[in-house]
Amino acid sequence: MPEQTFLVNGERVTVDVEDDVRLLWVLRDLLGVTGPKYGCGINVCKACTSHLNGKAVNPCAVPVGRLGADDEVTTIEGLPDRVEESRRGPNGLHPMQEAWLDRDVAQCGYCQPGQIMAAVALVERVAAEGGQVTDADLDGIRNICRCGTYTRIREAIRDGASRM
Repeated sequence: MPEQTFLVNGERVTVDVEDDVRLLWVLRDLLGVTGPKYGCGINVCKACTSHLNGKAVNPCAVPVGRLGADDEVTTIEGLPDRVEESRRGPNGLHPMQEAWLDRDVAQCGYCQPGQIMAAVALVERVAAEGGQVTDADLDGIRNICRCGTYTRIREAIRDGASRM
């Protein structure tokens, strides 16, 4: 089998797996990274949302063979390490994760890692463009929450954006 080498949460990894195996299965089944959740496997629910080189992607739709040695995958587990320690909250978490806790967003919690990763990517993109998060931006997040906590999710994104 071909070797695939890339970065996951700041660590270089190499796995022996065919090029067409989806990144989600590599993360979960081979590397034991369980933050990205399997929801649909067809890039619809977005429970697996993670970052690839700083942009939100759905690992269920990314063949691992498309990754190069310098590509970096960040999952919810590695999110706190993307901010300086001084900017982390009292739980040592990323500001968006802290906002999620403060706003009591999660019910079942299954979709929350993907929701948070999508939110961080959105806030970082909007900030890089010199803007503020708008309702239209929030409407663009297509992650599914079966519990329907969308109002609290939106509140937490706005709160997290103010902390970032």
